[in-house]
Amino acid sequence: MTNVPKLEKLLVWGNKLSGNIPSSISNASMLKRIELQKNFFGPIPDTFGNLRHLERFQVNNNNLTTGSAIQEWSFLSSLANCRNLSLIAVAGNPLKGLLPTYIGNLSTSLQYFYAYNCELKGNIPTEIGNLSNMLLLSLDNNKLSGSIPSSIGLRNLQALDLSSNKLGGPISESICGLERLATMYLSSNKLHGPVLACLGDMISLRYLSLGSNRLSSAMPSTLWNLKDILVLDLSLNYLNNSLALDVGNLRSLANLNLSRNLLTGNISSTIGVF
Repeated sequence: MTNVPKLEKLLVWGNKLSGNIPSSISNASMLKRIELQKNFFGPIPDTFGNLRHLERFQVNNNNLTTGSAIQEWSFLSSLANCRNLSLIAVAGNPLKGLLPTYIGNLSTSLQYFYAYNCELKGNIPTEIGNLSNMLLLSLDNNKLSGSIPSSIGLRNLQALDLSSNKLGGPISESICGLERLATMYLSSNKLHGPVLACLGDMISLRYLSLGSNRLSSAMPSTLWNLKDILVLDLSLNYLNNSLALDVGNLRSLANLNLSRNLLTGNISSTIGVF
C-alpha cells in the first residue's frame, strides 16, 4: 500500500481472506481504522506503530497462530506509538502466551480492549492499571491465573469480563471503587473468600455474575441496595445465610440465581414484589 497516502479506512472484514497480514499496510500513514476481522489471516505485523492516526484496530476472529507466543503479542508494543488508539480487538485468535506488561504502554486514549478466547495464560499484569480511560475490558474464556490485580480499579470502567478463567484469591476491594461499572462478570473462576459488602455501593451495576467460584461467606445484605440491578448470579458457591428481607428492594431484577449454595431458612415473601 504505497500509493494510497490519503486512505483513512481499510475494511475487509467478513470474507475468506488468508495469508499474512501485509506489513505494507503501515505505509498508508493516514489510516484511522483497520478492520480485518472474521477472515483467515496469519500473524500480526509489528509495524503498525507507524500509523500515528490509528483509532480502531480490529483483527479478531482470524487465525493468528504463526510464530512464537512471545512474538504474537509484540504487536502491542508497536501499537503503543498510536496515541489516538481507542479500540483494540484481537479476540477469537489462538495467540496463546502471556499478556505482556507493556500493555500498560498503550495510549491512555484506549477505551475498548477485547482479548477473549485467545488461550492466554499467566497473570493479568498490574500495568493494565495505566489505561486510565478504559471503558470495557474483556479477557474472558482464557486460561488466566493468579489474583485479580488491585490496579484493575480503573475509575472510568463500565464493563469488566474476566469469566471462564482460572483466577484465584479473594475479590480485590479496589473493584468496589468502580463507580461507573455496569457489567461485571467474574464467574467460572477459582475465586475464594467473601462476597464483598462494598459491592452494594456500586449503584451503577446492572449485571453482576460471581457464579461458579469458591466464595464462602454470608451473603451481604448490602447487595439489596442495588435497586437497578437486572441480573444477579451468585450460584455454585458456598454462601451460607438466609435471604435478607430487603431482597424485595430489587424491583428491576429480571434474573436471580442463588442455586447450589448453603443457604438456609425460608424464601422471603418480599420476592413476590419483583
